Amino acid sequence: MKAQYRRDMEQSYKEFTQPKEEGFTLIELLIVMSVMLILMTLAVPQMLKLTKQAHETSAIQSVRTIVQAQLQYNSMYPGNGFSCALGQLGGDPKSGAPSSQAAQLVDVGLASGNKAGYTFTITNCNKVTVNNQDMYTSYEVTAVPNSVGKSGDRGFCSDENNRITFDPAGGTNCTQPIQ
Repeated sequence: MKAQYRRDMEQSYKEFTQPKEEGFTLIELLIVMSVMLILMTLAVPQMLKLTKQAHETSAIQSVRTIVQAQLQYNSMYPGNGFSCALGQLGGDPKSGAPSSQAAQLVDVGLASGNKAGYTFTITNCNKVTVNNQDMYTSYEVTAVPNSVGKSGDRGFCSDENNRITFDPAGGTNCTQPIQ
């Protein structure tokens, strides 16, 4: 009996003095990973939806900016009428005074035609010739998503009447007014 008691005491002493392994078990790690995956499957689609919504809001505001720049351009250069190129509404302020070719009315990023997942263009320009000079009397601004469904769902349009409409399919067939 004494021998058994002694062996038990030695065993207890060894267990007490040896460091125990610390860390997570495999099952604990799998549970944590499962919870993380479930949270990600809920969060990622919502984040993508919010990103698309932000891009669309930015596109609408950019179309408004271009239309306002067109009105200013028409006022500054009445002999030219409206601009038929985004580059003419842009321009670097460091390069000198504004001109009809670089009016410096919109920032360089928007004047390049790409911003926040959308491509912007000025199309459907109608011109008349007055005193041997071409003058643009109308235009249409379009904004289409670079990737329909990812960078945005709707395309946006506006013209010299400053009414913004949208195409629910993401193109330039804008028939529905923005609410």
